[in-house]
This record gives sequence, C-alpha cells and structure tokens, in this order.
Amino acid sequence: MDLMIRTLVRVRFSDVDSMGVVWHGQYIRYFEDGREDFGNVHNINYLDFHGRGILIPIVKINCDYKKPLIYGDTAIVETRFVDTGAAKIMYAYTIFNEKTNEIVATGSSLQVFINMKHELLLTFPPFFLEWKKKHGLMTGLI
Repeated sequence: MDLMIRTLVRVRFSDVDSMGVVWHGQYIRYFEDGREDFGNVHNINYLDFHGRGILIPIVKINCDYKKPLIYGDTAIVETRFVDTGAAKIMYAYTIFNEKTNEIVATGSSLQVFINMKHELLLTFPPFFLEWKKKHGLMTGLI
C-alpha cells in the first residue's frame, strides 16, 4: 500500500536569499511541513508518539536540488511513507513547482524511536505496529 500526502507551501519572502531564490536549507523545512501534514492526516504525528513516551528524532536527511523556487512560487510537497522492517520511520519527498509541475527537489528522511531517557528502541512501538497493520503495511510484521 502506498501512503502519500500532498502539501501546498507558499514561498515566503523570508525563505529566499538576496537573489530571490529559495535558500537551500528551506527545502528541509518544506520536508518538515509535509511530514507534519502526513502525521496529522494519518494519526502518527509527533504528539501521538510523545504521548506514549516515545521520541522520533531525525538521524538522517538528504535533499537533491533540481530547479530553483523563487519568491512568490507555490510548491507542492509530496510526502510518501516508506515501509521498512527495521524499527525506524522513513519518508521520501518530491517537491514540485505548482505552476510548472516541474520537480524542484527530491529527498528522504530517517527517524528512529527513542524513549524519554533517550535510549534507542530496537523494535517498533506496539501502537505503531497497529498503525502499520491498519494501513496494510506488513513489512517486518510476522
């Protein structure tokens, strides 16, 4: 099953450099906007984890830049959940320019599960396993 969400992001003046081009670090924030939107829609947001005593820090993120966004553009951030059997959460991102539908960036992020003592959890939290089953995501579920 393919879980994906599309989020509209307007390029703000504070997102661009002196040349009017989106500063490279903002694309990571756009990924975050997509990830938060995904979590809210699919009931696995940061507070859902935190309320169960689990933190999900990002341990790896990458971004490949294809074309620039400029002030006034609207971007579409496509956030796709990547199913895995390991105790982690992976997302893949594609950012499009809404006007031209051209891909402007792609990327991915990796999060792990830790408890409130900041100890790494090597297995999926039970509620997350239930979430995966509910959505037909069976990787790592035996």
